[in-house]
Amino acid sequence: MEREKMFQIIAGELGIQERQVRASVELMEEGNTIPFIARYRKERTGELDEEKLRAIDERFQYLTQLNKRKEEIIRLIDEQGKLTDELRQKINQAAKLQELEDLYLPYRPKRKTRASVAKEQGLEPLARYMLEVTDEESVESAALDYVNPEAGVETADMALQGAMDIVAEELSEDAEIRKWVREYTWKTGMLVSKAKDPEQRSVYEMYYDYSEPVHKMPSHRVLAVNRGEREEFLKVKITVDEEPILRRLEEWFPRQPHAYLKQAAQDSYKRLIAPSIEREVHATMTENAEEQAIRIFAENLRHLLLQPPVPGKTVLGIDPAYRTGCKLAVVDDTGKLLHVGVIYPTPPQNKIEESKEILLNLLDRYPIDIIAIGNGTASRETEAFVADVIKEAGRPVYYVIVNEAGASVYSASKLAKEEFPDLDAARRSAVSIARRLQDPLAELVKIDPKSVGVGQYQHDVSQKRLSESLANVVESAVNYVGVDVNTASPALLQYVSGINATVAKNIVKRREEAGRFKNREELKEVPRLGAKTYEQCIGFLRINDGTNPLDKTPIHPESYPIVEKLFAKLGLSPDRIGSEECNRELRRVDVEEAASALNCGVPTLRDIIEAVLRPGRDPRDELPAPLLRSDVLKIEDLHVGMHLQGTVRNVVDFGAFVDIGLKNDGLVHISRMSEKFVKNPMDIVTVGDIVDVWVVRVDVERERVGLSMIPVEQGKES
Repeated sequence: MEREKMFQIIAGELGIQERQVRASVELMEEGNTIPFIARYRKERTGELDEEKLRAIDERFQYLTQLNKRKEEIIRLIDEQGKLTDELRQKINQAAKLQELEDLYLPYRPKRKTRASVAKEQGLEPLARYMLEVTDEESVESAALDYVNPEAGVETADMALQGAMDIVAEELSEDAEIRKWVREYTWKTGMLVSKAKDPEQRSVYEMYYDYSEPVHKMPSHRVLAVNRGEREEFLKVKITVDEEPILRRLEEWFPRQPHAYLKQAAQDSYKRLIAPSIEREVHATMTENAEEQAIRIFAENLRHLLLQPPVPGKTVLGIDPAYRTGCKLAVVDDTGKLLHVGVIYPTPPQNKIEESKEILLNLLDRYPIDIIAIGNGTASRETEAFVADVIKEAGRPVYYVIVNEAGASVYSASKLAKEEFPDLDAARRSAVSIARRLQDPLAELVKIDPKSVGVGQYQHDVSQKRLSESLANVVESAVNYVGVDVNTASPALLQYVSGINATVAKNIVKRREEAGRFKNREELKEVPRLGAKTYEQCIGFLRINDGTNPLDKTPIHPESYPIVEKLFAKLGLSPDRIGSEECNRELRRVDVEEAASALNCGVPTLRDIIEAVLRPGRDPRDELPAPLLRSDVLKIEDLHVGMHLQGTVRNVVDFGAFVDIGLKNDGLVHISRMSEKFVKNPMDIVTVGDIVDVWVVRVDVERERVGLSMIPVEQGKES
């Protein structure tokens, strides 16, 4: 398949122009990263976003592999002397690897099969004859001629069976038949699960006698059933109505089939076709479910990473615990560690008065604005204690529950040990909790994305595919926000377009040795940061209070001459960036006319004007701030119809989990998200959203709360 044909296919699939696909592939092959292309090469790609660019990359890689496999299969069949023009054409026209492998199946080297044994016994001519005649008597008569005890064919019945084995295998290897059966099974099949031991209690009991159409089964149920089967609680199979399949198989024969051919068709389906098609369909269900789970995880992760920062605040981070006590860490408004400690307000110690005195002393000693409490073990007991203490603080102090998922992973990591070599893991965790409130993105990039707790069945999906997808999300989020090169950690810098771990460490080392970077040009002095890396990364690196006011914007240095010409045209000085006069003049610019005059693209000029209008802007500032609290909520306080505000912590296929201030998050089922039908919960909410909810169900014993985003009357459980 030629490249141009690939571009045509991808353009058709994605609903874009061939020239956009061609330009995108060429840019990637030139060594440009996707964030760089999406931001700074809009004219060449026709303003394709990252999602489309990644889709182009993925499909182009797939089609390239498909092409290589076609060439290999053509070579292998040709070496057998069995390649015909018709077969070559079918191979070249195959659009999927599955279709390709179906075509290759009859020519694939096999281990010993019943059909291969029959061929060795000389029964292939009998199989050919069996296909040519329409009556059983002729076949039975012919079979007598193939009795050959020396070859292992001792009776006519054995000859007939061998011939049927050959026919059954040929039928099972027909690409059109396999395609038809696969599609039929997908459309009409039922996935059926049964308990291996109906008396055994487990979390899979709803699947102990369960069935659902294959093509309708949602991803979370597919993955749940798969896990139940893997843990040996369930037996799973796919069932179909076999009659239409057998009729279709009988149509494969050149003439009206007699009893022996019908028997061969039935054997072909039950022994050869059905088991492999069932495996393929189940694999497709699993693959689709995994892709959906990965998409959900990726989308949740993106929203988690892009939670608005809480800048300019001194934060007390608390990592709650029972026996070992609650670890404390005070960080100033820049994230610098000021104090670490421990208190024991929870069981079994219950040193409440002593803990209260320590906490009040910290509130007097440091200008703590917010207390960030991790949402793990002992979180709600710690929250109740904090809510009581801050009432005596003598000034407004608020607390917020922070999702601490991954904090323990970070605290035990090599990176954490390098940052805080003198602290134990628990105290490092408290620092992480405080900092992830101040700047979630800067702190969360230090953690393996799989450990941040916003997924669904993340351990049941392809770990390689999940890691790749989540790494792309982190890279996208970091470059979307931009990075202050004078404060960023190596962990954050290494996600910047074009920068690897070595260059990230070299940037920090250069900063520590020579002081703050004063302009973007100085980054060219960093070891291993060559011209291509500089081109890819520099637009995403910010220098606030530097010598060039453009260095704090996302404008790429390659576009600085355009800015200078634009300012000269408007009679402005670059040092007026951000002033009311400058903004007024910029808003009057006719972008298309100015782009023509400045000999630049309209998208580039549009981005330049937007960047200059809001220099130093953080796109996360436009999102709702975290929900701060000053008092605690108990499950016993709840009643049906109660109206609350909460923070969305996780979004899954079947709904969203919302933190309303209880030990466990409440669930808003997908059916209670809107008066209208909701296909995907992510169409309604995302991680971090502040939402109004109403209580619809309270289970005090199991500590579960059902919530609704549709108003509910007081006292009326629905």
